Amino acid sequence: ISYLQLARRLGDEKVIRAAGRANGSNPVSIIVPCHRVIGSDGTLVGYGGGLDKKKWLLGFEGALKQEELFA
Repeated sequence: ISYLQLARRLGDEKVIRAAGRANGSNPVSIIVPCHRVIGSDGTLVGYGGGLDKKKWLLGFEGALKQEELFA
């Protein structure tokens, strides 16, 4: 899911920044999987634990294709 898709699910595309801030403020990121939110263009963006950890978590979950893990 992208931040834009998340904002749309909340009912208003204009809340995209608020959705991003709320996602970034998540104190229990493994329990509430905020690492699964990506940029609208499909890129890995913003994760409090760092993009390397986000990439690892998504790979561990099988959310990334094998070739994307080593890009």
